[in-house]
Amino acid sequence: MKKNKVIAAILFLVSFACLAAGVSFLIIEGYIIPKKPDIELVDVSDIKDDSDLDIENVTPDNSSDLQNQSSESAVEEKKKEPCRVPNPYKEYFLQNEDMAAWLYQPNSPIDYPVMWTPEDEEKYLHLSFDKKYTVAGCLLLDTDSCLDPLTTNLIIHGHHMQDGTMFGSLLKYEKQDYWENHKYFFLSDKDCRHIYEVMAVFRSKVYYAKDECFKYYKFFNADTEDEFDYFYKNVKELSQYDTGVEAEFGDRFLTLSTCAYHVQNGRFVVVAKEIAPGEYYQAFEN
Repeated sequence: MKKNKVIAAILFLVSFACLAAGVSFLIIEGYIIPKKPDIELVDVSDIKDDSDLDIENVTPDNSSDLQNQSSESAVEEKKKEPCRVPNPYKEYFLQNEDMAAWLYQPNSPIDYPVMWTPEDEEKYLHLSFDKKYTVAGCLLLDTDSCLDPLTTNLIIHGHHMQDGTMFGSLLKYEKQDYWENHKYFFLSDKDCRHIYEVMAVFRSKVYYAKDECFKYYKFFNADTEDEFDYFYKNVKELSQYDTGVEAEFGDRFLTLSTCAYHVQNGRFVVVAKEIAPGEYYQAFEN
């Protein structure tokens, strides 16, 4: 009995010391077991898998952080908004609503309006910008091409004039040294100026509908990577020399096409890849 009292006294002192230290214990059959903290039980009987758990909302209060992020995003968006300048071709757009863009190349005769008439692709085949008859006509944007929304490939047709005007200078690209000094084209539409770098130059022709072969003039949009690769790989293989310009799915092209006389219905083709948008233009009334 005396022994039991001693043990009880010792246990009492140990429990008192633990309580003083701020730790709760249960004494069961001579063992000291820590007491579990109180927790709020969650009914999980209706939860079938992780998709039923609102993981995203189980986070500390970060409303102030979100406000800061929102402010930073607004600043970034403002920075992305391009600085717009007056369109240098505004008066031409206003004079003729059929004008889709202006094509310019430094140090070459190419400095012309590009007409787009989907209802009649050949309207300006022998009409000038002011709608007067001329053999040279105007540069024509293919009816299946579009600037808004922008198609993967813009095809522009132009006469091969013997005096070098219109697209008469394109055949000079057969000489690599001409390409080395004429690598870029600038296409200005109502919204911005597109900058293109020459990627491939080659001879081709207009084929019969039954001919199963690569027809560059049938490519306008690449909805899949396979469609893109089919066009890209073919023009690179046809190119008379390697320009070193490469492209990948998502890039856009400018294809310039003119008559050539190596075969019946022959064509000479220059394909350029868009490398960057240039200046952005201020909007104006039509």
